Amino acid sequence: FSSRRRHTRYISVTGVQTCALPISTINAAQALSIEQVLQAAGQNLDVAVVRRSYEAAQADILAADHAPLPVLSAKAGSIDLNNGVGAGSIWQEKRIDKGVGLDWTWERGNKRTLRTQTSRQNAQAAQADWQDAITGQRVLALQAFYDWLAAHQKLEEMQGIAASAQSLAQAAQRRLQAGDVSAQDAARTDIEAARAQADVRQAELDRQRAALALAPLIAWPGQPLQWRPRVEWPGTSDQRDAVQQAQARLDDLVEQRPDVRAARERAQATQSALQLARAQQSNDITWGGTVDHFPTGAGTASRQMELRLQMPLQWGYRFEGEIGRASALQGQAQDVLERSRLGARAELQTLLQAWDAARDRLQTYERDILPRALRVAQQAETAYRQGALTLTDLLDARRTLRATRLEAIAAQAEHAKAQGVWQLRTTTVTP
Repeated sequence: FSSRRRHTRYISVTGVQTCALPISTINAAQALSIEQVLQAAGQNLDVAVVRRSYEAAQADILAADHAPLPVLSAKAGSIDLNNGVGAGSIWQEKRIDKGVGLDWTWERGNKRTLRTQTSRQNAQAAQADWQDAITGQRVLALQAFYDWLAAHQKLEEMQGIAASAQSLAQAAQRRLQAGDVSAQDAARTDIEAARAQADVRQAELDRQRAALALAPLIAWPGQPLQWRPRVEWPGTSDQRDAVQQAQARLDDLVEQRPDVRAARERAQATQSALQLARAQQSNDITWGGTVDHFPTGAGTASRQMELRLQMPLQWGYRFEGEIGRASALQGQAQDVLERSRLGARAELQTLLQAWDAARDRLQTYERDILPRALRVAQQAETAYRQGALTLTDLLDARRTLRATRLEAIAAQAEHAKAQGVWQLRTTTVTP
């Protein structure tokens, strides 16, 4: 196995400085970065659907924050169907009782303010839902990106393994012709080369599946199977303090989560809705007036005015049903809020522990397991060339190194996903 040259460079992923380990040979200008993936995921169709709900909630504020509209009425009465209405102008001489009225409802009990406050709190909850949708889609996209990146690197590893196995098989055929190895050993090297080629085809299929899983989350232009990732793995240095600091401020992080804020805003909205239901016990008064006109003789007219006041009589019912329902909904919203807090705390605890465990596992592979497996494989290669090791032992050493490298890539992906999800879930999103 040829060892790959490793470079290190620093980038910014979700606002946190990270360290990229291996650099791909793909042109960086044509590669898809994690920042581009997160930005595109925050604008996909699933987020757009939730954003429309927020825009509708904003419109509800305008609908709630206005007084009842005045009502204009017009009438034409006292029309004589037997003798007719007479000759002359319809406005001055015809015998028709005409009237124009205006009615307006005076809302009492601070109903308009409470109604507007309820709509505004629901709009704030919808905005938090929008932020939560952005975070959720970015989490899915981040996980899909690192799965895709890991699939690319696994494919590169398998291609290197296949090339090495093919080289060993060709060398075995030459040694077979020279009489240095047995036909059985040469056949075994051919089998290993064929298995390596089959693994390459499977790795290519996994890469394609990972690209197709990422595609609907970001709707990036071009063919998904032709995309190439920019290799950006977050580093593991100086993360122990970050984990401890995050554990210390877990309560604040829970309250800052958009799903908890949405539940809190809806609980406050139900409190306002309960006050609004109780305010219905304060009767609204409808004021009105009408100006009537009826001709009484040639050249003369009679004008009269009517003033009205209307209000409901709460006899036997004082909106107990509406108040009871609003009270029940308030209790339900409080229960949802507490459930959201408990769920958010449990999720953040899980994410934090997953991040810490993934960091430890990756460091173990980088500092201990992978270097030792590489040394063992190199020693086996040297010993086999000198005739001090059998082909079986060489193949076992190669298989061990292959499995270790693939496990290291998987550990790197798990660490990147664990750290990225934690950062996304604890970062305030501005739509």
